[in-house]
Amino acid sequence: MPDNSDKGGDYKKMTMSPKEYKAFAKNREPARSVLGNCIRAFLVGGFICLIGQGVQEFFMHAFGFDAEKAANPTVAVMILLSVILTCLGVYDKIAQWAGAGTAVPVTGFANSMCSAALEHRSEGLVLGVGANMFKLAGSVIVFGTVAAFFVGIAHLILGTGGQ
Repeated sequence: MPDNSDKGGDYKKMTMSPKEYKAFAKNREPARSVLGNCIRAFLVGGFICLIGQGVQEFFMHAFGFDAEKAANPTVAVMILLSVILTCLGVYDKIAQWAGAGTAVPVTGFANSMCSAALEHRSEGLVLGVGANMFKLAGSVIVFGTVAAFFVGIAHLILGTGGQ
C-alpha cells in the first residue's frame, strides 16, 4: 500500500465555507422539542422546589421553627443534597435530561461550584479547587451585587422604600 500521507490519501480535502459548515452541522444535529424541554424543565424544577418545601416543612414541624427561621437550614440542606448528588454523578444526569429545570438557584449554583471543584481537584486545593471553583462564583456574586444595587436605586426613585 503506497504512502499517501503527504498527498492527503484517499480523502477529499474539505473546503467548506463557515456558512456551508453551519448548514452541514445543523442537518446532522438532533431535533429538539421546545415544548418537551419546557415540560421537563418545569417538572424537574418544580420537583426540586417541592423537595425544598418539604425540607422547610420538616424544620417547621420537627423543631417548631416559623417559616423565616426554617429558611436557613432548608437552604443548607438543599445545597448539601445538590453537592452529594453532584459528587455521585446523579445531578449531571438529571440536568442532561431536564435542562434548565435543574438551574433552580440554590441547587444549580451549588452544582456548578461543586462540578468546578471536582474537575480541578488534581491541580491542588488552592490553585485547583479554590481558584477554579470561585471563577464561576465570582461572576454570580458580582451580578447579584450589581442587580441589587440597581433594584435599590429603582426603589429609591420610585419611593417604595424596599417594600
